[in-house]
Amino acid sequence: MEQREDLNSILPFLPLILRSSSLFWPSKALESLKALALGPDVSHVDSGEVLFDAILDLRDSIGLSSERLASRTADGYALFFDELMSRVDSRVWFGEVIPGLARLLLRLPSLLETHYRNADEVFGGRKAGLRIMAQQEAGIVFLSQELIAALLACALFCLFATSERSVRYLPLINFDRLFAALHSHAKRSQEQKIKCIVHYFERICLCMPMGSVSFERKVLPLKQSCDGISYPEAAFWRKSTVSLCPFEVFSSGLIEDQQYEALEVDFANEFLGGGALGRGCVQEEIRFMVNPELIVGMLFMASMGCNEAIEIVGAERFSCYAGYGSSFCFVGDYLDKKPCDSMGRRKTRIVAIDAVCSPGIMQYEVDCLVRETNKAFCGFLDASKYQHCSKIFQDADENNNEVSTANCNIFLVCEANAKQAKDPDNSENKGASNLDLIGKTENKSCQVIDSQVDIGIATGNWGCGAFGGDPEIKSMIQWLAASQALRPFIHYYTFGEAALQRLEQVTQWTLVHGWTVGDLWSMVVEYSFQRLRGETNAGFLTWLLPDHSTSNDVQCMSE
Repeated sequence: MEQREDLNSILPFLPLILRSSSLFWPSKALESLKALALGPDVSHVDSGEVLFDAILDLRDSIGLSSERLASRTADGYALFFDELMSRVDSRVWFGEVIPGLARLLLRLPSLLETHYRNADEVFGGRKAGLRIMAQQEAGIVFLSQELIAALLACALFCLFATSERSVRYLPLINFDRLFAALHSHAKRSQEQKIKCIVHYFERICLCMPMGSVSFERKVLPLKQSCDGISYPEAAFWRKSTVSLCPFEVFSSGLIEDQQYEALEVDFANEFLGGGALGRGCVQEEIRFMVNPELIVGMLFMASMGCNEAIEIVGAERFSCYAGYGSSFCFVGDYLDKKPCDSMGRRKTRIVAIDAVCSPGIMQYEVDCLVRETNKAFCGFLDASKYQHCSKIFQDADENNNEVSTANCNIFLVCEANAKQAKDPDNSENKGASNLDLIGKTENKSCQVIDSQVDIGIATGNWGCGAFGGDPEIKSMIQWLAASQALRPFIHYYTFGEAALQRLEQVTQWTLVHGWTVGDLWSMVVEYSFQRLRGETNAGFLTWLLPDHSTSNDVQCMSE
């Protein structure tokens, strides 16, 4: 195994030992796993109570006996597997699933060694092996679904060391809090969350998926640089002449059920997964239950800074559900039919972006508007497309074409190409293949970029609800970010939010009048100033298009 022993090494957090460049289970743990793999007739693990005793033995064998688990964890395992699970399901769980998971854990050392031999090759030599993804360090980790399953089995058995995780800004990943919370006021939703996890383990023991999942930390450098995109200031947004991308409103439906090529937004906590393994049961936590492979990112992804996002590609969905929060309910099996890309990842793209929590009136201050817009922009930006755009710009500049801007951050937009993709029969778009330079230049054009041009954004009331954000402002912020990130469309799911009843009317009016990112940003800032000064209590959508205003009145507002 060739992982370097550096600050980003995952080895101190794994339940294995390294000897002569190879990974091993400690001998006592190895014997315990072998017994579990032979089934309850040998291991005598046939109930939740005995399972937890076996977990304690495993933890002792790898040196974790001094690290305390959550209070009432033992009661939680016993309650779920001995009382809440049916006898039929219990026989399958202890007779087939637990032995299957033990066999999977026995393969963990070899799975990791294979992973480290091959991971970097997937991305043409780019570092992609399992490691701690620290703050402000952009990079990617590429894992097989089989390795993910083995790591999640470690979490079920509470085999990850926790004592040093907080100093590395890493969330907890063992499942002790998940089971302990069965004795809280959230018992019903907690039971349903565990049912999703149990169903996942049953599925992978029946048929191991053989695809892959990638986890990428995306960073907008805080230090301004002419070498690439950096953290924009308010002036950047005010001056942007990028056209707003098409905006479609969905009053019903769920982000995870959308059928388009889109980046699906996870309304995240700064610690990936939020309360998924605790008592939480809102948007992010639910997504992590129905797509449990997302949970493994909690093992190695440090919390996000204001200029960071996490993009996960390929996580398979295993469960159907109904409800939300306290009404959340596992409904049954889900067969994920999303096609896979050339690297074996399902074409499910999820981006985790964390909004400011409980911002109150401060959310209308410019600094907060900039922070939220930049956060969404970081998540929505396709860096490979941007680099391609930058190369075209550089080549043109070297040929003495007048294609420079005052700002060293360069943006090219595939506007004509995106419009053609959305409406190929529109005579105005037929044959359109130019890339318009963003900024007030002489309308120079370049070759078409064939880089995820059809992948838009699927989102909703990010940073609202429990986080306390203004849904009208947050919808505009995401529109600004998606447009500036050159995304061809944004699909917005309102989840029945009353404040967004006029969202479709306002967005369509804005598009008809050809507003740019800078135009919309200026209106958001002006509205926010008025809110701060107490000059208006109206929502942004009503303020922007009051019922008594004519089109000419509102057009004047943008000039």
